[in-house]
Amino acid sequence: MIRLLSLSIFSLMLALSLSGQTHKHDHSHDGHDHSHSHSHQSSDHSNHNHAHHDHEAHGASDHKASKGGGHSSDDHHGISCDHKKHGDGEFDAGATAFHHISDANVYSIGPWQIPLPCILYAPDKGWDVFMSSKFEFAGFGHGDGKKAYNGYILDGGSVKRITGEVINPNTMEVVSQEAFPQGSVGEINIVHDDHSKTFVCANGKIWKCDSKSTADGGIFGGGITSYYDFSLTKNVVSMILVFLFLTWLFMKVAKSYVTRKGMAPKGVQSLIEPVFVFIQDEVAKPFLGPKYLKYQPFLMALFFFILGLNLFGQIPFLGGSNVTGNLAVTMVLAIFAFLVTNLNGNKHYWEHIFNMPGV
Repeated sequence: MIRLLSLSIFSLMLALSLSGQTHKHDHSHDGHDHSHSHSHQSSDHSNHNHAHHDHEAHGASDHKASKGGGHSSDDHHGISCDHKKHGDGEFDAGATAFHHISDANVYSIGPWQIPLPCILYAPDKGWDVFMSSKFEFAGFGHGDGKKAYNGYILDGGSVKRITGEVINPNTMEVVSQEAFPQGSVGEINIVHDDHSKTFVCANGKIWKCDSKSTADGGIFGGGITSYYDFSLTKNVVSMILVFLFLTWLFMKVAKSYVTRKGMAPKGVQSLIEPVFVFIQDEVAKPFLGPKYLKYQPFLMALFFFILGLNLFGQIPFLGGSNVTGNLAVTMVLAIFAFLVTNLNGNKHYWEHIFNMPGV
């Protein structure tokens, strides 16, 4: 049981490092107040009426064509380094909830943020290993870094890389390629456009930023970018905590069966035994048949691991981890189940799969 749990934890942590979250963005910006600069109004928007144009209502794909302006739904309206940061403006319950359940490079306990190790790899520069405290984010807040470090920033608790592309804030076009200074760079301002893309203002310029590479092939808006994040994120730390707790719990129960052999269950043993027996008698025996004992350790490991993660995520303010809501976790568990099922499938099983005669 313990060996199976260890294998599961290791595989899940590796998958989380290589795969994105169920949410496309690390932080929802729907409730943020984005005030846009329109210094190019006279040349590019000569017939555009701004008197009743509500820029706060712009969504990622809700840019209506303005009268005489001819804007398409993909047009940017420019950005400004005066944009409000995370948490400014009116309180947005939805944005706050998504921020706290998202995977991040900080661990959240209520409004407090705890730094975690950052393990980053960019093919063009190599490895960077450091604590997320290098970004000097506020311990009480949304995890926005006050400084850039080695060309990375902390945006809403998640690490993003400064690409080196300097843009024109009005036209959103790349005007030059400049390597962002290495080491610690202070006095930065992290801003976002109408499509929730991230930019950093520093040294009088605005650089584009990349999110981490994800293994979704672009299906969920991710894909391969300029760097990979192998960090111990909040979800990975949550799995480690649950793994350690389950290890202690089962070792304690196993010891009770040895020291109290033949006696009635007591303490935590009396809590685990009914659940264990229920899964054994109502799931393993009816569905797996006489050879259920061979597969029961795997079945129990999956059951208690998922149960532990789900219950841990329900504890108020203690991380708010949404581990099983991450597609990487469900994917790895599904792969384990797929391999165990198909590698051990008998003749009767395969007859059903291929619709053999007589089935």
